[in-house]
Amino acid sequence: MDAKERLMQIVEDKQNEFIKASDQIWHTPETRFAVEKSVQPYYDVLEKEGFEIKKGIADMDYSFEATWGKGKPVIGMLAEYDALGNLSQEAGATEHQPIVAGDNGHGCGHNVLGTAALAGAVAIKTLMEEEHLSGTIKLFGCPAEESGYGKAFMARDGIFSDLDIALANHPMDSMSGWGSSSLAVLQCYYQFTGIPAHAAAAPEMGRSALDAAELMNIGVQFLREHIIDSARIHYAFIDAGGESANVVQPSAKLYYFIRAPHVDQAKAIFARVNKIAEGAALMTETKLTKEFDAGCSDFIANKPLTRAIDRNLDIVGPLKLTKEELAFEKKLSETVSDASKQNLYHRAKHSFPDWTEEQIKAEADSGIALHKLPLEFSDETAGSTDVGDVSQVVPTAQFTNGFEPQGTSPNSWQWVSNGISSVAHKGLLLGGKVFALTAYDALANPQLVEDAKEDFAAHFGNKLFESPIPAEVKPR
Repeated sequence: MDAKERLMQIVEDKQNEFIKASDQIWHTPETRFAVEKSVQPYYDVLEKEGFEIKKGIADMDYSFEATWGKGKPVIGMLAEYDALGNLSQEAGATEHQPIVAGDNGHGCGHNVLGTAALAGAVAIKTLMEEEHLSGTIKLFGCPAEESGYGKAFMARDGIFSDLDIALANHPMDSMSGWGSSSLAVLQCYYQFTGIPAHAAAAPEMGRSALDAAELMNIGVQFLREHIIDSARIHYAFIDAGGESANVVQPSAKLYYFIRAPHVDQAKAIFARVNKIAEGAALMTETKLTKEFDAGCSDFIANKPLTRAIDRNLDIVGPLKLTKEELAFEKKLSETVSDASKQNLYHRAKHSFPDWTEEQIKAEADSGIALHKLPLEFSDETAGSTDVGDVSQVVPTAQFTNGFEPQGTSPNSWQWVSNGISSVAHKGLLLGGKVFALTAYDALANPQLVEDAKEDFAAHFGNKLFESPIPAEVKPR
């Protein structure tokens, strides 16, 4: 049995503790930085496995840095465990069926995402013990990926600065090395404070905060025409001034997300949004308070590392599913729109140009990805991830773990339903093996680490990392 076969065997041998941790996290869904219960399964496993754990790093109560070994290379693995609001869902249901309406749920698969990294860290540590290999393994527990961006705070505070490489993964409805970028994002609250008055008897005495908020939104709508096509601006009302229409509303609060392919572009758009907010306050004679919430940088895929991950996906995958498992995923996949189903057809046709029409349709209609997609490096962007900040500090690569039903979206009830299925468990083990095998590549082949650093230097040159989060902003 060679080293990689042994690593995969270790993951299989210890699978019960990883699956238990993943399921436990699914059953206690917590959001942003308040992940007290979700972090505990990591401590249980890591303490048992002999890792040294530093808790509460970068001013976050439920973050951690778990270390085993010594010397070079220093390999980081990234774990997430936060859930999403209003995504409560019964496990194993093939229709939308909340457990408790409005409660949290793991609609982005972070219960599997993080425990796959945990499995990889434990497996490579075990092999290093057996083979007396030098090197350092670090597993980072990172809260608040969904909007608070724990890794961005960690990167700002230098937590990743001693790493040689970093590895990550994400659940998806496809399997591949992650060669595309992501959108940088900045998040800010805008609070307008006015003067209340009777809306009929003395409207001239009031100064409407709601008017200011609406004027800001209108101004931003006009701004959309004058920003790059790939930018995105979203907002939500946190406070609309109350429910009394006959009162000039004295308060209003907006929450804005500003996204762009590169963090410098997001900052430039953010500056213009700020001016619009200031103008709205000036027009309405209200007071404006801006409160920066969080932000993260765009992700830069390290090519040598991503290619190594992609090769290991070929070794480990594809998922081996039973007829019953395939039928369950098919039922979940059938809940998506016709447009999503058509997109699956086009994806298969683009990814496998040599296939017959029958093969393409079979892949698109399978319910779950049966084949790894070819690795493609591109500047295409979609959502945002705080892995981006890590990638701007240290060579970083990640992969998509294709155990989610095809055509379904992240942040969906379908992903929550799938989260503790036997398919998700198989995805967890597959992800853990890819982490472990890629870490072994870095340990056994120093040239891979050097190539990764050269690729990093070629992209960033002498540019130093500049966090999108101001120094005075704390996680909350």
